[in-house]
Amino acid sequence: MKFIKKYMVNLILGLGFFAVLTIVGCASTTNIVDRSGAQLWGENCARCHNIRPPQSLTDAQWEVAGMHMRTRANLSGIVTRKIIDFLKTAN
Repeated sequence: MKFIKKYMVNLILGLGFFAVLTIVGCASTTNIVDRSGAQLWGENCARCHNIRPPQSLTDAQWEVAGMHMRTRANLSGIVTRKIIDFLKTAN
């Protein structure tokens, strides 16, 4: 009986610890408005694309690519603008 009680306490504590880590780990630590274009680029674009140097496209081409990806990746206007501005700083 003592073993079962100890097992149940450890199980409940373990599940509680896991739940807390899951909730805290999924919470966004910074607001999107506070993130830089470079950080947003890494978080959004690198998920699907190989990282290419920002100099690989002209400013006009980054505008077109950004608007295309805003639709395809369902990015907000502010995120798209910050990413495009970051990429254009390299040109």
